[in-house]
Amino acid sequence: MRAPPRSVELTQVTEWDDGNFRSLQDSLAAEEPLEIRVGGVPLTVTMRTPGHDLELAAGFLLTEGIVESAGQIAGLSQAPANGNGRSNSVEVELKDSSFDSQDLTRNFFAASSCGICGKASIDAVRRRGLLQPNRDFRVDPELLCGLPETLRSEQAVFDRTGGLHAAALFDGNGNLMVIREDIGRHNAVDKVVGWALLGGHLPLDRHILLVSGRGGFEIVQKALAAGIPILASVSAPSGLAVKLARELGLTLIGFLRGRRFVVYAGEFRCLAQARPEAQSAIRPLTDLPVTRI
Repeated sequence: MRAPPRSVELTQVTEWDDGNFRSLQDSLAAEEPLEIRVGGVPLTVTMRTPGHDLELAAGFLLTEGIVESAGQIAGLSQAPANGNGRSNSVEVELKDSSFDSQDLTRNFFAASSCGICGKASIDAVRRRGLLQPNRDFRVDPELLCGLPETLRSEQAVFDRTGGLHAAALFDGNGNLMVIREDIGRHNAVDKVVGWALLGGHLPLDRHILLVSGRGGFEIVQKALAAGIPILASVSAPSGLAVKLARELGLTLIGFLRGRRFVVYAGEFRCLAQARPEAQSAIRPLTDLPVTRI
């Protein structure tokens, strides 16, 4: 997989190694603002790694509850480049042109988990009417164990910079559908969801989303919006992410490394084929409280 244009920047650095130092050229993950405008009205600005900007905008519109299908989007285009030859704005036209821009902005901030308490965050997601993901979808634990290696092998920008998150979508057989990288893990997820939205692949009700880093509340919210039944990460989830996953029936997996992982919610989708003695030792995680200490 090739790195998208403008996703990598070069810089001169000095390396110290066991008492010796040298000057060399290094690669950095690019980070630039992207403004998403709806009907000419600024909706949000996100710091992202350039590349797949239209997917990012489309995924953001879906995962934040602004649209429910690609059919609601009348137009999606990159704004003309500025004097530096860079475009950091995406223009969106919705088919329903009667929306109130101020109300749209208020709805966006109400859906965000930033700056409001956990209970209000979950209430905001609940009011969106998101449905429980496909309960009939099942995967073998062995299949899950092989996904991180596939994700890592396809991280083209990470290979050059060592400083990027990734999100990858797999089908029920463990085949990689798409991978996207970004300086922000939530942006990487939006790019994946945007790819699915614009390509007509929704709902993703028989798919697995794997993210590098931790599984936070905003990632769980975005997975639910896309209908994804299983969300896995190579690190830990947050307490609020676990609460939301248990309430809305998402399978949430953390610490997926090597031949070990921890299921925080919805274990029935991936532990149905566990050995009988292992099944008897499994406590129903959905019934366990999350206690703050």
